[in-house]
Amino acid sequence: MSKPSAIEGIKIASDGLRGSINESLKDEITGAIREDDKAVIKFHGMYEQDDRDRREERAEKKLDRLYSFMIRLRLPGGFLPPEKWIAMNNAADEHSTGVIKITTRQTVQLHGILKSHIKPTISSFNEANLDSIATCGDINRNVTCASHPKQSAVHAEVFAYADKISQLLMPKTKAYYEIWLDEEKIVDKKEEEDPLYLDKYLPRKFKIGIAIPPNNDSDVFTNDLGLIAIIENNELKGFNVAVGGGLSTTHGNAETYARLATVIGYAPLDKVLKVVYEVVTTQRDFGNRSDRKLARLKYTVDRMGIDHFKAEVEKRCGFTLDDTKPYTFTTRSDYYGWHQGENNLWYYTVFVENGRVLDDEKLAMKTALLEIAKTGKCNFLFTATQNVIVADVKEEDKAAIQLLLEQFKIIEHTEGASLIKKNSIACVALPTCPLALAEAQRYLPSLLEKIEPLTKRYGIDDENIVIRMTGCPNGCGRPYAAEIGFVGTGPGLYNLHIGGDNQGERLNIKYKDSLDEKNILTTLEGLFAVYKNERVKGERFGDFVMRRQLV
Repeated sequence: MSKPSAIEGIKIASDGLRGSINESLKDEITGAIREDDKAVIKFHGMYEQDDRDRREERAEKKLDRLYSFMIRLRLPGGFLPPEKWIAMNNAADEHSTGVIKITTRQTVQLHGILKSHIKPTISSFNEANLDSIATCGDINRNVTCASHPKQSAVHAEVFAYADKISQLLMPKTKAYYEIWLDEEKIVDKKEEEDPLYLDKYLPRKFKIGIAIPPNNDSDVFTNDLGLIAIIENNELKGFNVAVGGGLSTTHGNAETYARLATVIGYAPLDKVLKVVYEVVTTQRDFGNRSDRKLARLKYTVDRMGIDHFKAEVEKRCGFTLDDTKPYTFTTRSDYYGWHQGENNLWYYTVFVENGRVLDDEKLAMKTALLEIAKTGKCNFLFTATQNVIVADVKEEDKAAIQLLLEQFKIIEHTEGASLIKKNSIACVALPTCPLALAEAQRYLPSLLEKIEPLTKRYGIDDENIVIRMTGCPNGCGRPYAAEIGFVGTGPGLYNLHIGGDNQGERLNIKYKDSLDEKNILTTLEGLFAVYKNERVKGERFGDFVMRRQLV
């Protein structure tokens, strides 16, 4: 048996995820924390980062790196009531860069939080009944769910499962409350014994998503565990269960690969939570704890074989999964603008480019959403495409919300965005992500503005082409599940992937290596020209690529 990785030892020795975090916080010599604590602190929902734009400047002055922390909220399904939006906005202003970053997992993260501001930030979250528990680390992350109530009359019932699963898979340790909220330390360790995570937690991060056909807006197959709602005659019956999705890879390591989840069967409502739990325990016990690059569930599934993995889950459940129920995905997109849900409430989906909510010289989006929250006449929902829905607006309140959307030019902004921008995603990348090899969210908008004229030139600007970019191969922006994906390889250089489908049921394939902007645009122009001249009526770009065997 291979030797466990160093992180495994750190988790076991962490005293229930306490580590030496308190001692790290007291060290005023550096803005960083102790090396082992960098792994432990992730389970509390944060990462240590530094401003890479300023590394060279500070090194020349013999200064420590400009360390800070990113904190991510736990928001199952991306739901946030107005009073919590206000609290989050205020915390962003007081303790972070001020930018509210909507993630691809329907939650929010704040960047640039100094070590001395971590406790005040978490305290302010706690006062608003918000927390960051288990949003990072080797544990179940924020559970995503189909976002828009327009999708189904039983959307609320399906949506509730995001919270049920989040609660089911929460760690039992009280370390978060002791360290950040100064609650009394547990004396009797039996109070926090954890039959799910034990003292070693999972081999790697674990992601769960829920989809409601026919819209795969949650990108359900990119998750370690995906649930596909089966609805008959407006009644939720249960879920098809898919396992083994995950997109992270490593440049130059052929053993790593992106994978979409495999559907292994159907679970009725009275059994689905048990299935979820035992999929997690199976990964806990069979996952690779020696090589973290091969530790995600996708590798466990492929190493065991899908049939063996399914049999192990069924043995632990004490029942077998039923045959997969039929379903169809026809799209994977947000419903922009005003739409009325089956519950007769109104929803306005705002386009938020790359999920960055801020005020700049073009648009005061952050102020606009704060003013909308202050009315108390709506809730907020985040989408897996990094947008925000002004949600649950009553008919009599719609005019007031409309007025604010118009006043702050949010409607003009949303309606004026091109289709390819509305279907784009970019990860944070530089300057804060330590893994980034190239830009993403700071660069994709300008690249898309150069791609837009090409789509107009070839008459395909009305096509719903899915474009995504990440600054490294870890895939946080899900580039491998896009019709066109850009994966950073170095400053200004990206691998170009093409051929994914529009519904999120097929991965793309690498087409060209390490292209700069000039070669990206030249290559795409050639592809668009062929697409315009040779596609069949109604054929999507990714489907055309595969039919013509361009990759």
